[in-house]
Amino acid sequence: MQLLKAIWALAGAVICCFLVIVIHSQFFKEGQLAAGTCEIVTLDKDNSQPRRTIARQTARCACKKGQIAGTMRARPACVDARIIKMKQWCEMLPCLEDEGCSLLINKSGWTCTQPGGRIKTTTVS
Repeated sequence: MQLLKAIWALAGAVICCFLVIVIHSQFFKEGQLAAGTCEIVTLDKDNSQPRRTIARQTARCACKKGQIAGTMRARPACVDARIIKMKQWCEMLPCLEDEGCSLLINKSGWTCTQPGGRIKTTTVS
């Protein structure tokens, strides 16, 4: 009787493991992002101008309904689509914690001001 219970328990564990592997492979296929996450695809920096660095990055995001690709704490992230639509860039908290955020006058982007006075400008294209 004990041996029969052990065999049934072992068979159940094997079936559960198999199901977990199948489900995991279906939802997290190679190259797919989990919902609500982003990854940086390319990052290009240009230091040709003195005291100025121009950086361009491309991100790939898999956002949930009502979200769109944006920036949070200087990293790509899924943010509320309303923020992007209204161009209220500072609402998505794009700057690091110790930096201040300001909208550009024409709302084409934002600036992050560090405590030492250094300014990082981001424009949206």
